[in-house]
Amino acid sequence: MQFLSIASVVLAIALSGVAVAHEHDHHNDQVPLDYVRYPVEPLYRGASGEVTADAIFSGITTFAKLPWVQCLSKDRNEAFDIAFLGAPFDTGTSYRPGARFGPAGIRAGSRRLTLYGGYNVPLEFNPFKSGLKIVDCGDIPVTPYDNKVAIQQIEDGHKALLHREPYSSLGNDSITGQALTPISIDGKHHPRIITLGGDHTIVLPLLRSIYSAYGPISVIHFDSHLDTWKPSVFGGAPSDVAAINHGTYFYWASQEGLINNGSSIHGAIRTTLSGVEDYENDDDAGFSRIEAREIDSIGTEGIIKKIRDVVGDSPVYLSIDIDSIDPAFAPATGTPETGGWSTRELRTILRGLDGLRIVSADIVEVAPAYDTNAELTTMAAADVLFEVLTVMTKTPLGK
Repeated sequence: MQFLSIASVVLAIALSGVAVAHEHDHHNDQVPLDYVRYPVEPLYRGASGEVTADAIFSGITTFAKLPWVQCLSKDRNEAFDIAFLGAPFDTGTSYRPGARFGPAGIRAGSRRLTLYGGYNVPLEFNPFKSGLKIVDCGDIPVTPYDNKVAIQQIEDGHKALLHREPYSSLGNDSITGQALTPISIDGKHHPRIITLGGDHTIVLPLLRSIYSAYGPISVIHFDSHLDTWKPSVFGGAPSDVAAINHGTYFYWASQEGLINNGSSIHGAIRTTLSGVEDYENDDDAGFSRIEAREIDSIGTEGIIKKIRDVVGDSPVYLSIDIDSIDPAFAPATGTPETGGWSTRELRTILRGLDGLRIVSADIVEVAPAYDTNAELTTMAAADVLFEVLTVMTKTPLGK
C-alpha cells in the first residue's frame, strides 16, 4: 500500500508537469522539430558545433525548414517579410497533370538547403540570416472541381498576404543613409510572396493580386513556352473557363493591363509554334524573347545583359517554369521540352539579377510523379528558389 501511495505521488507530479508544459504550448509558436523561431537555427549541435543531420530530415516538411505559420487561418494577423505559399492547382494544364503536388514536392526537395547553414557562396550572403522574417505559410485552399472558383481562391489568398503589414521596416539607403520609400502605387510597404505551383495558370490570379499593390508590373518569365497564345489558338476556347489555361494566362494578363508592356521578357524559349503569328501576338502582349539556344553564342552573361537591358530599374515580378531547365536535369514537369538550360546555367542567370527589385515570384509546373527516385526536379526547383530568395533579401523594395 505504501508503494502504491508513493507511486501515485510520483505520477501526480509527472502529470502536473505535463499539464504545465501543455499550458505554455501555444500552437501559434509551432515550428519544425528541433528549431527555434527567428533566425531559423537548429537546436542540436555536436560538441564541435556541427549540425546533426537528423535536424534536417526530421520534423514537419516546410520550405528549407522555415517556421510554419498558418497565414490564411488562425495566424492571419501574424506579420512576415517573405512568405512561401503553395498553390496546388493543375487543372489548367494541356498535357501531363500532377503539378497540384508541386508545393509538397518542392518543400521536400528543399530540406537540405540549410544543412550547412544556408550561406550563398556566389552571392556572398545568407538569406536566412538577413534579419528578415521568412516563413512558410502552407497552401492556399484550392478546389480541384471548378477552375473559375480556384483562380479566385488563388487571387484572394495571395492578395490577403500581399496586403499584410510587413514584419520589418524598409530601412535606409545603404549609400545615402536616407530613409527608403515604398515602390508600390499605394504608397505602402508590402511583404513578398514566393508561390509554389501548381501549373502556370496560377500566374494570372497572382498578377491580378500584384496589380492591386504595384499596378502594371514588368515580368521576367523563364519558360520553354511563350504562354501568350490566344485562347482560339491554344485550346480552342470551347468555354470562358477553358479559355484561361497554362498557355493563355499571359494573353489575358496583357488584355487586363496587368503587365508593363515593353519591359517584360521571356527566357529559355524553345517551343514549336502554330505559326510566326504567335511571335507577333507575343510582341503585342509586350514581351521580348530570349531563345534557349542563344546561350550557345552569348553565354549566361549575354542572357543576363539582355534581361537587365529590357527590365531596367523597374519593379519586377519573376515567374519560373521548371521546364526552362532541360528535362535531363528536371524531368518532372507537365510539358517537357528538350534543348533547355542546365540547372547550373539557370542558377547563374538568376544570380545575375542581383540588385533588381523583385516584388514577388513563383515557380510552377513541378509534377513530382514524373521525377526520378533521386528527386532531381524538386531539388532543382528548391535550389532555384534559394537563388531567388537570396536576391530578394539583398535588395529592399524601396527607392
